[in-house]
Amino acid sequence: MSLGNERSDRPGGGSQASKASQAQASSRDKRPGANFQSLLRLLPYAKPFRLNFIGVMVLVIIFNATNVLQPWLVKVAIDRDLSTVNPNVRGLVFISLLYVGSVVVGVVANYFQIIILQFSGQSIIRTIRLELFRHIERQSMSFFDTNAIGRLVTNVSSDTETVSQFFTNFFLSMIRDGLSLVMIIVAMFELNGRIAGDAMILIPLLFVISLLFRKQLRRRYQTTRTRLSNIVAFLAENLAGVRIIQIFHQERRQARHFDRLNNAHREANVAEYQLSVIFNRTFELLGNAAVAAVVWIGGTAVLHHAILFGTLYAFISYIRQFFQPINSITQQWNTLQSSMVAADRIGQVLMVEPAVEDDPKPVPVHDERIEGRIEFRDVSFGYKPDRPVLRHIDFTVEPGQMIGVVGATGAGKSSIMSLLTRFYDPLEGDIRIDGIDIRKMTQVDLHRIVGLIQQDVYLFTGTIADNIRIFRKEISDEAVIEAAHMVGAHEMISRLPKGYQTPLYGKGANLSMGERQLIAFARIVALGPRILILDEATASLDSQTEELVSTGLQAVSHNRTTLVIAHRLATIRDADLILVLDKGRIVERGTHESLLALGGLYADLHAKSGIEYEPEANVHPMHKV
Repeated sequence: MSLGNERSDRPGGGSQASKASQAQASSRDKRPGANFQSLLRLLPYAKPFRLNFIGVMVLVIIFNATNVLQPWLVKVAIDRDLSTVNPNVRGLVFISLLYVGSVVVGVVANYFQIIILQFSGQSIIRTIRLELFRHIERQSMSFFDTNAIGRLVTNVSSDTETVSQFFTNFFLSMIRDGLSLVMIIVAMFELNGRIAGDAMILIPLLFVISLLFRKQLRRRYQTTRTRLSNIVAFLAENLAGVRIIQIFHQERRQARHFDRLNNAHREANVAEYQLSVIFNRTFELLGNAAVAAVVWIGGTAVLHHAILFGTLYAFISYIRQFFQPINSITQQWNTLQSSMVAADRIGQVLMVEPAVEDDPKPVPVHDERIEGRIEFRDVSFGYKPDRPVLRHIDFTVEPGQMIGVVGATGAGKSSIMSLLTRFYDPLEGDIRIDGIDIRKMTQVDLHRIVGLIQQDVYLFTGTIADNIRIFRKEISDEAVIEAAHMVGAHEMISRLPKGYQTPLYGKGANLSMGERQLIAFARIVALGPRILILDEATASLDSQTEELVSTGLQAVSHNRTTLVIAHRLATIRDADLILVLDKGRIVERGTHESLLALGGLYADLHAKSGIEYEPEANVHPMHKV
C-alpha cells in the first residue's frame, strides 16, 4: 500500500493553480501598461540592422517618387503632347518610355524593400524569441508556480510573431505611406493650390475619426489576445493531464469548458473585426466622397478654362493615391494595437528576475574533490513566507551514505529535494555540501554535483542514446553503453529494433514505465554526479517492474551519497538513516529496525504498508526528535 503522492505542498501542480495563473495573466493584460512604451523597449534589438533600415528608407523614397511621377507624366502627355492643335508624337513616345521605366524602377525598389525589411524583422524576432526562451529557462520554480505553461508558450510563439508585424508591416507602412502622403500633397499644391486646399479640409475629420476608434480598438485587441492565451493555457493543462481526465471521465466537462473559452475568443475576434471593418469602410467612403468633390470642383475649373484636363486627371489620380496610404496607415493601426499588447506581455516576462540567482562571487568547485557530505542546518522553508512547509530541519548525510525521507502526503518530503537542488532557497538556515553553502556555488556547478531522478521520468524527443547522454556530445557511445550495462538496461535496449538509436516520442511513451526508469538511471551513471536524489522514483511501479529496476537502483546509488524520497518503505529498508517528517518537522530519525522498535509514526506507516516486520536481535530504538 502506498503512502500517497506528495504534491500538495507545491503550488501550481493542480488545475486551481493553473486557473489562478490564467486569471493573473488576464488581469495583467488588461492593465493600462500595454502602450507604445512596451514596443520602444524592444527597439534596441533593431540596432544591429540599422543599415538595413536606412537602405529600406532609400528604396521607399525611390518607390514613392515613381508613384508620384506617373500621374504627372500622364498629365504632361495629355496637356502637351495630345493637343489637337499641335500633337507631339516624339514627346508622347518619350513620356511613355519614362512611364514604363518608372514602373520597372518602382517594382524593383518595392521588391527589395520588402525582402530586406522581412529579413531584418524576422532576424529581430529571432533574437527576441531566443532571449525570451533563455530567460524563461533560467527562471526559478516559483516563476512556473504562478505562470501557466500555455501562456508562456503563447509568449514565445504567438506574441513574438505578432511583434514581428511591427518591425515589418507597420514600419514599412509608416515610412512608405507617410512619405507618400507628403509627396502627394506637394504635387497637388504644385498643380493647383485652391483645389488642393479644398481637399485638405478632410484631414482634420480623418484625425477625429481615428481618435474615436483608437480606444475601442485597443480594448478589443487586448480582449482577443487574452482569450487566446486562456485557450492555449487550458489546452496545455488538459494535454498534460489527459490520463486523469480520462480515468475520471471528465472528457465532456472539459470539452464544454473548452467550448466556452473557444466561443469567448470567437466573440472577441468577431467584435474586433467588426470594429475594424467599420473603421476601414468609413475611410473608404470618405475617399470616394473626396474623389467626387475633386471631379466637381476640378470639372468646373476645366469648363471655365481655369485648368487643363490633364491637370484634372492628375488631381483625380493623386486624390485616389492620397487615400490609399491613409487607409493603409489606419489598417496598420490594427497591427500597432496587437503589437503593443504582445510587446507588453513579452515585457512582463523579460522584467521578471529569477528568485534564485548565482552569487556574484561564487566559490570554485572541483568535481573530483567533492566527497558528497550533505548538511541541512536549521532550515525552514515555505512556498509562501506566511505558510511554512519545512520547520527547523537539521540533519547530516556522510559521503556514500543512503538516507531515506518518509512521511504522509504534504509532510514536506519533496520540498527537501527542491531545496537541495536549489529550485528554491530556504527562508532560514543554510544547506551545505562538503561544508560549502550551496548558495555560494553556481547553479551549473551544483547541478553537476547533484543528480535527480523523479517519479515521472522525462524523456526528450530523440534517440535512447541522446537521452542517456542528455544531448552532451562529450559523452561517447562507449560511455553510454557502459552506463546502460551498469544499471541493467543494456539487454532491454538491445532487444529494441534500432537499439540505442531507437527514437523516443511523447516523453518516451513507446517504452514501459520500468524501461523509462532504467534509462533515467543510465543517464545518472553517464553524467556521474556525486549526490543522487530519488524523488519517489519507484512510486508508480508495480512489484514486478520494481524488481526490474532494483538492480539499476543499486548500481546508480553505489558510492554515491543518496537521498531517497520514499513512497514505498521497502525502498529504504537498507538506508543508513531514515528521517520521518510530519507537518514539516523531523519527528523521528534512525534506521529501519530502530524506528520500528520505537513504535512511533514510522511503525504506523510501516503497518499500513502491509509489509511484514521481522525484528532483528539487539536493535536499540533511537529516541524521537
